[in-house]
Amino acid sequence: MGTASSLVSPGEVIEDGYGGEGGEACEIPVEVKPKARLLRSSFRRGPRVIGASFKSTGSVDLEYAAEYERLRKEYEIFRVSKNNEISSMQKKEAKLDEENKRLRAELQALQKTYQKILREKESALEAKYQAMERAATFEHDRDKVKRQFKIFRETKEKEIQDLLRAKRDLEAKLQQLQAQGIQVYDPHDSDSDDNQTTVTAAGTQCDYWTGGALGSEPSMGSMMQLQQTFRGPEFAHSLIDVEGPFANVSRDDWDAAVATLLQVSPHVPQALWSNTVRCYLIFTQETKAELDIFMKKHSSVLRKMCEGLGHFYLNVCFPEETAASYVVERKQELERSSVCVLLLKSTVSSSAVEDCEEAFVKNPDGHPLVLYLRTDEDHSLTGPTRQLLERVNAADKAGKIKVVDHSGSAEDGADLIHAQLERVIRQELLGFEGADVESKDSGIEEGREEDSGDVLWDLHDEQDQIESYQQACGSTTSQLGFQRYIDRLNDMIAAPPPTPPLLVSGGPGSGKSLLLSKWIELQQKQTPNTLFLYHFVGHPLSTSSEPVLIIKRLTVKLLQHFWSISGLSMEPSKILEEFPRWLERLSARHQGNIIIIIDSIDQIQQAERHMKWLIDPLPVNVRVVVSVNVETCPQAWRLWPTLHLDPLSPREVRSVVNAECQTVDFKLTKDQEKKLERHCRSASTCNALYVTLLARMIISWSCWSQEKSMEQFLQCPDTMSLYRLALKMALSSLNNDRERLVMREILCLVCASHNGVSESEVLDLFPELEVPVLSSMLYHLNRLCIVTLRCGLVRFQHLQAWEAVRLEFLGGGSSSATYREKLIHYFSQQLSQDRVTWRVADELPWLLQQQEDRTNLQLSLLNLFVSQNLYKRGHFSELLAYWQYVGKDKSCMASEYFDSLKHYEKNCESEESMTKLANLYETLGRFLKDLGLPSQAVAPLQRSLEIRETALDPDHPSVARSLHQLAAVYVQWKKYGNAEQLYKQAMEISENAYGAEHASVARELESLAMLYQKQNKYEQAERLRKRSVKIRQKTARQKGHMYGFTLLRRKTLQLEELTLGKDSADCAKTLNELGVLYYLQKNLDAAKVFLTRSLEMRQRVLGPDHPDCAQSLNNLAALHTERRDYETAEDMYERALDIRKKALSPDHPSLAYTLKHLAMLYKRRGRLEKAVPLYELSLEIREKSFGPKHPSVATALVNLAVIYCQMKKHSEALPLYERALKVYEDSLGRSHPRVGETLKNLAVLSYEKGDFERAAELYKRAMEIKEAEPSLVCGNAPSRHSSSGDTFSLRGPAPPPHAPR
Repeated sequence: MGTASSLVSPGEVIEDGYGGEGGEACEIPVEVKPKARLLRSSFRRGPRVIGASFKSTGSVDLEYAAEYERLRKEYEIFRVSKNNEISSMQKKEAKLDEENKRLRAELQALQKTYQKILREKESALEAKYQAMERAATFEHDRDKVKRQFKIFRETKEKEIQDLLRAKRDLEAKLQQLQAQGIQVYDPHDSDSDDNQTTVTAAGTQCDYWTGGALGSEPSMGSMMQLQQTFRGPEFAHSLIDVEGPFANVSRDDWDAAVATLLQVSPHVPQALWSNTVRCYLIFTQETKAELDIFMKKHSSVLRKMCEGLGHFYLNVCFPEETAASYVVERKQELERSSVCVLLLKSTVSSSAVEDCEEAFVKNPDGHPLVLYLRTDEDHSLTGPTRQLLERVNAADKAGKIKVVDHSGSAEDGADLIHAQLERVIRQELLGFEGADVESKDSGIEEGREEDSGDVLWDLHDEQDQIESYQQACGSTTSQLGFQRYIDRLNDMIAAPPPTPPLLVSGGPGSGKSLLLSKWIELQQKQTPNTLFLYHFVGHPLSTSSEPVLIIKRLTVKLLQHFWSISGLSMEPSKILEEFPRWLERLSARHQGNIIIIIDSIDQIQQAERHMKWLIDPLPVNVRVVVSVNVETCPQAWRLWPTLHLDPLSPREVRSVVNAECQTVDFKLTKDQEKKLERHCRSASTCNALYVTLLARMIISWSCWSQEKSMEQFLQCPDTMSLYRLALKMALSSLNNDRERLVMREILCLVCASHNGVSESEVLDLFPELEVPVLSSMLYHLNRLCIVTLRCGLVRFQHLQAWEAVRLEFLGGGSSSATYREKLIHYFSQQLSQDRVTWRVADELPWLLQQQEDRTNLQLSLLNLFVSQNLYKRGHFSELLAYWQYVGKDKSCMASEYFDSLKHYEKNCESEESMTKLANLYETLGRFLKDLGLPSQAVAPLQRSLEIRETALDPDHPSVARSLHQLAAVYVQWKKYGNAEQLYKQAMEISENAYGAEHASVARELESLAMLYQKQNKYEQAERLRKRSVKIRQKTARQKGHMYGFTLLRRKTLQLEELTLGKDSADCAKTLNELGVLYYLQKNLDAAKVFLTRSLEMRQRVLGPDHPDCAQSLNNLAALHTERRDYETAEDMYERALDIRKKALSPDHPSLAYTLKHLAMLYKRRGRLEKAVPLYELSLEIREKSFGPKHPSVATALVNLAVIYCQMKKHSEALPLYERALKVYEDSLGRSHPRVGETLKNLAVLSYEKGDFERAAELYKRAMEIKEAEPSLVCGNAPSRHSSSGDTFSLRGPAPPPHAPR
């Protein structure tokens, strides 16, 4: 049997028998051997093949049938299982569909609920905002109603007070009529017994000033110390009679006023012109060597000392060969100079003689004078030199000239000049006691800061405002016909409250600043009870336009008139926010009106946003006057009452031009006047600035062809074009191109700077520039109304001048960056030399900010002394703005400072560097506290405390200051227990260091009182506050401050009103009191008028021999003594003495006063023999009047002993000193300053007698008392108990300058 393959031939086709139609032919290869499947298919479907075996086919079929069944069953099982799975999956799918539908329905329901809740939330928020809006509106309305009610109440109260005052005045007049014998009504029927006032003799209480007489002489002397700087016991009392105004001044009023002002008021040295120590040097060719050595070796030392104390220093000298070309400039510099130094040898030039006549002969008391005389055996004085010295000697009646007589080398002479100048600058110009130059600047600043508490002042900003006001008042243009505007201002100010701010508007240069300054000046004279707070805004980029600094200054100026300065925040936003509250609180305590004047308020940065308080209703006694440019006035302010300045009339134009011509004795022709009048008729040419500038340009270039220059000037249609022409002509008037370039550069630097540049900085930037040339440039630019000197800085006089320079030289400001880079380089050099002055801190960060140099700005701020300088001068907001510009928040700023301090601390090894480090840590702590970061402020303050305790001493006063600042942080944290403990520790240290009656103790007492008040411990707080007030009052009487006469000025009007009546004893008494007031204010001309009128009226009414006439004579004699008219003074003293000898008892105190003053006059004039009997008689009277143990008797003993010492009668002086010492110790205590003075005088006397051991013992004890004596105002003012005057007296008066033989 063969296989299936053998039945088919190769290539044969096998056909499928099933469904042939759909069959398909397949070609099977030969090699393929089909098996069972092929056979089965052939068996079932196809026909039988011939020759095949049946048996084999059947067996295969049966074999595979079983397999087929098995497979079919498996398939069926598989099919059923899969069908079951499919059905179960379908059921699951249906179930899931149902679940999905259910979830979808739930989701839709939830979405609907969410939408509903969202809508409800939005409606709730809207309702909340509406409620908050309604609450804010209600709060605002409530505050408005409260303010309106308060104003209404205050208005009515003021009306009631006016009625009561009128009632009292009427009753007083009726009583005066009754006292004169006119019976108007029965006094027993009066129901106002409390208001009755009897007319009494001079020296008793009067109606107008309440309070008892100041009977004790020391209090009288302490008041006089406010204006006089006499030293020694003999000058402990005024030359003015005690029966003057102080018989009617309440001592509490005086003490409270002076002490309050001393708390916060900065002291501006009056001896300096524009914050600059100007040393005018007069020399000859023979002394040029000393001058050169002084300029090279010592000038920089003096400059560093002055700059460290916040002032500029400048040497001014004109060489002989060019002095004749600078006549006007020399005269101006002499007037401005702080100290004059004359260097002479044998000959003298004509220019030196002219300068000496002006400085040493005509005005010897105008400023300190130093005479350096080089003596040489080979060279004798020439005739002109000897004559000059004789004139100088004759003019120096008071012996004030410091003579340096030298015969050594030129270098030694320069050293002597430096030592004398240094002493004069520190003691006489800046007011520091002692001449120790190396006393650390920081220590001096600390002393000043300590006295002012936590209120941080910028002395330079204050002086800038004072000088702005003074320059406006002194302008010749202020003589304009402003009377109609002043009358309207007075009417608007007098309008019934409430009144909105008053707007003074006008074009640029129309005279708004002049009008306001003139009005302030007149109002201060007419209404002394009115408190004026003014601020003059400069150009928009200057410090004077910074809103936070303006509001802070006004707040502190307001606070200086009241006791409390607590709670004054340093944070910028709070300063702006709290000013209206301070104004409302303090205005209620002020007896008169408060007038706030802000000039050019539209130049303030973001004025509308920062001056929102102007829109609120003002308190009833507050008025605000602001001036704006009519073009830049905010729209919201235009609704206020407005006073618009009209253009000048032809008559006013002519008046301004004539006033300018009269200053230089120049006269225009009639034709020129007509041309000017015709030209100055348009709105742009008839304003005050344009006319003034035009007149000055005509005068300045009068040497040219007047017609040609006049035509050129009249072609300028406005102020800006006139300024640009003035700049061109100023450049063309210079001698050479180099000077023109320098002037141009100076103006560009001033324009690019923040607040201007100083003269010394200009000389540093241009080393080849000489002082005479610079002085001439500035003089001519000032005459052309372009620049001025204010606070020692060259600035532009007007905004138009700044704009003209910017357009003419800086291309509209495009070249400003170049000049800023020059200034940045200059101040960066100073920073690299560790010379961080207030100028570096003011200019460098601002310049870097303008240049958008954030990296270097941050580096400059991380110079710790720059930030410390800004903060300690109150520029808190400026410092914060710089950091915000850099992109640092408060925390980053604090960490940066900490890192910088840690780096600085690594290099601190000496005690001085550790002291500076402690100061830096303290400043950082205070800065962070003011930023509102008390948690970060604790660490630097504690570190400062640790350093001071380690480097100095645990009981050092600086430790008390650290404790005080740390306690303030705990108060801010409301940790009152810790704060109380620290305050008490600080007070204990201050008491041990200074005594129980020092200002620092008063500060701790005030802080403790505030702390107790916060804890509702009012009884303890009031007790501490009263003790603090007593200390403040006592220290105020010692300090002597220029603001001490504010109270007297306020009450001047009350006295002047009485002078309008006819002759009477009361009117004469009032005139005398007014004379004394003006005498105390150093207004000697006004004092002479009133005192003379008082004397004449008393002679007419009372008779020439009445004791009151002696009082007027005594006061007039004191005035003539002040003027050094000694002959007239002597005559008046003798007349007063004759009257009092006849009218008063031999032991009357007034007789002793006249004797003392006449004796002092004799002593001044060198007539010691005539002074001795008067001193002896004065001593006898005092013993009878006060008893032998009274301090006044001891004073008389010391004065008599001084005279004996000057007469070389030491044996007679010794028992007088010893007796005075015993009286002082018994009455005042062994540690009183008067005891120290007497001990010092005794020591000098013992030294001169040869008893050196006793002299050393006495001097040591005197110094112990001196060291224990409390420091005075800002640490500067000499003590009124200083013994330097007595020591000077013992050694004789300073020898006047004389020519050596």
